[in-house]
Amino acid sequence: MLGEPQIGLKPLAALCRRLATSLSAAVDVRTIWAREASSAHGAGRRHFFEVSQEISQGAAISDSLKRTGNYFPEFFRELVQVGEQTGHLPEVFRQLAEHYEHQMRLRRMLLTSLTWPLIELTLALSVVGIVIWVMGLSMFKKNNIDILGFGLTGTSGLLTYLCFLAIVAFAGYMAYRAAVRGALWVAPVQRAIMRVPRLGRALETMAMARLAWTMHVTLNSGMDLRPALRMSLRSTQNVVYTQHIDRVLRDIRNGQEIHETFKATGAFPVDFLDAVQVGEESGQLVESLAHVSTHYQDEARLAMNTITLLFGFAVTAMIAGLIIFLIFTIFSFYVGVLNDATKMR
Repeated sequence: MLGEPQIGLKPLAALCRRLATSLSAAVDVRTIWAREASSAHGAGRRHFFEVSQEISQGAAISDSLKRTGNYFPEFFRELVQVGEQTGHLPEVFRQLAEHYEHQMRLRRMLLTSLTWPLIELTLALSVVGIVIWVMGLSMFKKNNIDILGFGLTGTSGLLTYLCFLAIVAFAGYMAYRAAVRGALWVAPVQRAIMRVPRLGRALETMAMARLAWTMHVTLNSGMDLRPALRMSLRSTQNVVYTQHIDRVLRDIRNGQEIHETFKATGAFPVDFLDAVQVGEESGQLVESLAHVSTHYQDEARLAMNTITLLFGFAVTAMIAGLIIFLIFTIFSFYVGVLNDATKMR
């Protein structure tokens, strides 16, 4: 469900960091979650109390988390289960904290870079709203003047315009949520975007960064290979890679190497395949994935800059188009006024 609440990235990162510290200090898990439940607030408070109560009754952390539905991410829940099964739970929480903190840094960098383009877009849309409202003043209204030609004037027109912007913004937000959760109708859009030269390369880099890191963490935690690959491919959040999950798992079950199954799909970049192959042949796949994960995370920062730059160009183009539209509509309006004045002479 798109409307189902989920824990935010910042509180989740902080939670993982606290759990890692407390478990490393051998604090009783029931005490830890009771403290987390008592300090929780907002919509998630109920879920924390559910987990605390389940654990106090002897349930495993992973089983308790599953009872909260999708409030905690699936990736988080499954790694916690692996950590419990392998006895590496403090290390798993530490790695999860680093992962979510890295995601926060990328998001913060993106928002910082997009601040000015979004301010420009807001100002441009505000100008349109002001023009709509001004057209409702008596000096314009009595002459039935509508410069923009939208049929929107005055306060009622402004409210209609604001409602339209709100609907567009909400639709964009829901589309983003659908893309993150892997809605089927998003797949054709993702495929089309991946064909855009610079944008597609940037998105590929970010997907490989998530894939390499997740493979490193899951395999290092002792998770079985096929569940680890399924989770890793799903972590890319990109249909170009997730569409091959069944094929990859089938080939792995038939005894093929990881790099062979990935290469057969034709979807993965050569440098990533080379790193996986070297890791498998040397028996140091986890270490190799750690190195390639670091490399791709550095590349992901550059990819984020590329996405920001392209978004800035798109916003600039929208503003330029809006200004050109306003110029032509206002010019056409005054030409019409002059023509009418000429005919009246």
